[in-house]
Amino acid sequence: MSSNNNHLLASLSTDDLNLLQTHLEPVTLTVRKSLEKPNQRINAAYFPESGFASIVTIQFSKQVEVGLVGREGMTGLPIVLGNHRSPHSTYMQAAGEGHCIRASDLREAMRESVSLRDSLLRYVQAFGVQTAHTAACNAQSKLDKRLARWLLMAHDRMGDDTLPLTHEFLSIMLGCRRAGVTESVHSLKDQRLIRCVRGGIEVRDRKALERYAGEAYGVPEAEYRRLIH
Repeated sequence: MSSNNNHLLASLSTDDLNLLQTHLEPVTLTVRKSLEKPNQRINAAYFPESGFASIVTIQFSKQVEVGLVGREGMTGLPIVLGNHRSPHSTYMQAAGEGHCIRASDLREAMRESVSLRDSLLRYVQAFGVQTAHTAACNAQSKLDKRLARWLLMAHDRMGDDTLPLTHEFLSIMLGCRRAGVTESVHSLKDQRLIRCVRGGIEVRDRKALERYAGEAYGVPEAEYRRLIH
């Protein structure tokens, strides 16, 4: 699989991509595969090409997702920022394929190329906008709109209308009770925006789902398009 299936890698100049290419190793990203553990040294950065990973924080013994990473980006942002660990956990929520690079090789490539460093830092900014918008939505938006936003974000990264998601998983990701997720799923289903299928949820009407999400969706996506080109 070509590393250009990752949009961040595809956005790099030929010279910068070549700096990374010799160190990138293909990897299968299975469901629940741990990419980063809380407060432990990050040994590699991952560039997914399919599937997606969740960045999760734990508060009051509960997991809450604070960010998503798929084919648009990369993990290992502390490495890009000159550090080596994070208090968050990062693991795959939908299986896929990708490439990984050792932290030491990524640091060396960034030292060698200022333009590569700047490109990766722009992605860090885009990801920061995503996490800030998640916090705002969690504070201001009703659960059904938060769910609509999350499904759109997953749909962006999967590139498939069927998303392998369970109500239990969504309750963890949205930081709410499972009963609340079930009610919100039924609300979106009744409006013919989604359909429940075996082992997942199918997006039936993408445009209508975007309209329903309203201001909850779109700002981070626009910022990503502005920064990564």
